[in-house]
Amino acid sequence: MIQMNTTKCQILLKAVELGSITRAAEALGYTQSAVSRAVADLEREWDVALLTRNRSGTVLTSQGEALLPYLQALCNAGRELETQVAALHGLTRGTLRVGTFASASIQLLPAIMKEFMGLYPGIRFELLCCWEFAQVEDLIRRGQADCGFLGLPVGPDLETFPLFRDQLMAILPPDHPLSQAPFYPMARFAEDPFIRVPEDRDVEFGRIFQQAGVRPNLHYTVNDDFAIQAMVEQGLGVSIQPELILQNSGHRFAAIPLEQPHFRDLVLAVRRGRAPSVLTARFVDCVRRWIGQAHPSGA
Repeated sequence: MIQMNTTKCQILLKAVELGSITRAAEALGYTQSAVSRAVADLEREWDVALLTRNRSGTVLTSQGEALLPYLQALCNAGRELETQVAALHGLTRGTLRVGTFASASIQLLPAIMKEFMGLYPGIRFELLCCWEFAQVEDLIRRGQADCGFLGLPVGPDLETFPLFRDQLMAILPPDHPLSQAPFYPMARFAEDPFIRVPEDRDVEFGRIFQQAGVRPNLHYTVNDDFAIQAMVEQGLGVSIQPELILQNSGHRFAAIPLEQPHFRDLVLAVRRGRAPSVLTARFVDCVRRWIGQAHPSGA
């Protein structure tokens, strides 16, 4: 008879998610040997090889791939059970899994979590940080996140709660001749060296240039928002970033609106078709209340 240990299964899934035993140990607060032992225990108990290594890092074997949906279902059911037990105890315990992206993780979630934990101090958070909104959507659909911060549009299988509009800004070196201008002309992107994130991370920028009929003077592709800000500060080029990520960044740059204003509409999303847990519903209420106070002119 197979023994089920959801903790070991969660450790295995974290190692697969992060592609590394070491990173999984750091994320979960375990030693590397403890994570390796948990995976080895499962392989011995089930008599299957679950993980292997390739150039991409730690990945599932073909046998592990076959078991993946069942592992995810088991861990999701365990978390849902934990949440329901927490509800019976008046939300004095439980874990909330929140899908999020960089600027929300930095600028929104710490203050929201502080407020929520002031009301429910026994609740633990697991933040699932992603580069792309599509990754957050996928986490919610698979039940690996109870809710998530996203930008519109989203799929019809998610229910959304509007938060606020986040304006996209041109960021320029402090001594740029347009640093004090009321807006940044779209045609100027064809002249100034442009620093962008990879296209698969943010297709919105491509749409902006396509609508304006402008081909940016692309010099650099950088997969990190704060690295882009540091490069702009040093005069290496200009870029476009959401206003939310620019707050208290620690870098010196000018941020001005685009010639044709563009925004991203931020929302909090849950799976449609099933009532969220009491814990998730309370968190959604807390987020909307906090956003209403911090961004009173938002959506």
